[in-house]
Amino acid sequence: MDEFELIRRYFTRELIDADVRIGIGDDGAVMRPTTGRDLVAVMDTLVEGVHFPVDLGAADIGWRAVAVNLSDIAAMAATPRWMTLALTLREANPDWLQDFSSGLFAAAEEHSISLVGGDTTRGQQNIISIQICGDVDPDFILTRAGARVGDLICVSGTLGDAAAGLNLLQSNSVMLDADNDLIRRFRRPNARVSLAQTIAPHASAAIDISDGLYGDIQKLLRASDTGGRIELDSIPLSSTLVEQFGLDRAQQFALGGGDDYELCFTLPAGSEALLSEFSQQHTVRISCIGVVTDNHKLICTRQGEPFNYVDQGYHHFGASGS
Repeated sequence: MDEFELIRRYFTRELIDADVRIGIGDDGAVMRPTTGRDLVAVMDTLVEGVHFPVDLGAADIGWRAVAVNLSDIAAMAATPRWMTLALTLREANPDWLQDFSSGLFAAAEEHSISLVGGDTTRGQQNIISIQICGDVDPDFILTRAGARVGDLICVSGTLGDAAAGLNLLQSNSVMLDADNDLIRRFRRPNARVSLAQTIAPHASAAIDISDGLYGDIQKLLRASDTGGRIELDSIPLSSTLVEQFGLDRAQQFALGGGDDYELCFTLPAGSEALLSEFSQQHTVRISCIGVVTDNHKLICTRQGEPFNYVDQGYHHFGASGS
């Protein structure tokens, strides 16, 4: 099976988006952006053995490849529209490709995303790169740079579950179970696309939590030229995580584990009532965990007392980036 047959068999679907004028099969894709909206483009690469275990199911890999990009789209309050796929494979295994494409399209179809092009090649390990393009109301774009002193620091969902699930997968723990809630959070993350669009008119800044809560909040605060204070006991943790790992380790997973793909966003002081509205509308827990400050540092407290935390979030090339 050559690359053209591979694309035809596993990745060519009938296009239902009238704004896609030319899709898979030509030298490039042609899409028609919605009038009056800005274009947003995001891209993530997943490397086998780095971003997912080598033995993770192909359908889960396909789902995650889409979901991690959707999370970036969500962080900017955009609507996902189209995606391209660059796929490097050790071999063209039909069973793996069938499962991978089924997971990829399942995640994409939840948000009516069309696959419009890409590339396939052979390599030493499996590498998946996806780009998603979306559009956004120019008046309600969320960025990392808008937080102001006094704003509330808020997060969606519960944190640390996916990192704990990956830990279980890697350790072959006796708790290993395909139906384990923590493992499921790693295998099938759900981006908060609709929630982000609801909070966009109210929020001052946002970021998706992919590399660990502490590190990602730091990115937001640096972009906003501010500091912050978070209370560890306010970080939302699932009962499953605490029961299986204990409170201390659960908080460590939440602070530095990554792979949550929840939203962290800031709201003006006095917006506490909005949290309940957001939560009820989207059936998701929304928590205030801290406040934006003017000291250009991120400080942690536990039960109101200073807590010294050393960031252990994920860095591709080390904490210094070099």
